[in-house]
Amino acid sequence: MSREVSVQRCPDGPVLVRGADTVRDAAGVEHEVTRPVVAMCMCGTSARLPWCDGTHKVLNAQRSSGSGR
Repeated sequence: MSREVSVQRCPDGPVLVRGADTVRDAAGVEHEVTRPVVAMCMCGTSARLPWCDGTHKVLNAQRSSGSGR
């Protein structure tokens, strides 16, 4: 029995994936999903790739303050 998988892009943040058993990263490596919803990194700076660790919040704050150069 297959489940419905949904994907939602968060503005300036991750992609939320609901209902997946696995996700495949850009290199083709499959990662097991153990939660009902997972956040996938879109900025590429997470220390836990492919999962989002919130680093985008720091980057966005630096860009907003002008100190992210």
